[in-house]
Amino acid sequence: GMHFQPGMAKLIRCARGAIYDVVVDLRRGSPTFGEWEGFELNDSLHHQFYCPDGFAHGFCVLSDIADVVYMTSAYYDPGREIGFAYNDPAVGIEWPAGLDLSASPRDSSAPPLAAIAHSLPFAYEPTP
Repeated sequence: GMHFQPGMAKLIRCARGAIYDVVVDLRRGSPTFGEWEGFELNDSLHHQFYCPDGFAHGFCVLSDIADVVYMTSAYYDPGREIGFAYNDPAVGIEWPAGLDLSASPRDSSAPPLAAIAHSLPFAYEPTP
């Protein structure tokens, strides 16, 4: 699923294996609201990705096994985490072809982004 916790930014890396990492802009009023960006993180390139507050994050594993490491700006609080469907057709994330995508029961029943958009606490603030 696509997840976020208000007030939390993340620095993400794949310490072992490979993942396809995706972020979605959730800032109300943003010209890119609901748009996504995806890329591969793996243990050979050692790249990291910064996911700012106001964006949802999700990934799928491309290798047999993967260890994903997060550095976060706040403590994880499962009661504050919110999510939406990874396969929401309105968002249109193009997950890598040929993968058998499976999700937890919680992620499988996650609502579409439109169902939670009205309650998102993030607002886009353009730079002057």
